[in-house]
Amino acid sequence: MCIPCCICVSTSEVVVVERLGKFDRLIPAGLGVIVCPCEQKAGQVSFRVQQLDVRVETKTKDNVFLTTVVSVQYQVIREKVYQAFYSLTNTQQQITAHVYDVMRSQLPTLELDAVFEAKEDLALAVKNALSETMSDYGYQILQALITDIDPDNRVKQAMNEINSAKRLKFAVAEKAEGQKM
Repeated sequence: MCIPCCICVSTSEVVVVERLGKFDRLIPAGLGVIVCPCEQKAGQVSFRVQQLDVRVETKTKDNVFLTTVVSVQYQVIREKVYQAFYSLTNTQQQITAHVYDVMRSQLPTLELDAVFEAKEDLALAVKNALSETMSDYGYQILQALITDIDPDNRVKQAMNEINSAKRLKFAVAEKAEGQKM
């Protein structure tokens, strides 16, 4: 005996319905009906923007280890809900793997100072690589941001000492110039 059952779907979500284990249809936001026990809710897909922060540790060209945090903002493409639901088991793991791949191929070609300058280029490389791959799986990459570049503490201290020494040298030269007059 088949019994119609009501199902409520939240705004910006869609419910995936299977009939006897096979994909049947999508129920958009609002009130929907499934026929139990022939049909069942296989899952739901959100159209909201999601963010994944990926920490990558790697070495630069000048042998400095640093940790970068890449924030990837993504969402499901409305026309590709089927692919988004059925193509990948773990979307976040897939995105993380691609971020690792790009960052670990790009950062070793740059020196530490160049990494800070090339932050936008690195973020664009990550976004392009992810966009190309993830669109096949029903996901749109909205943004890839490098939110943190953190070298080892000893490297930071050494850089601060170098900058301090430069400023001190400049101050001494200015003072000597002032006394000359």
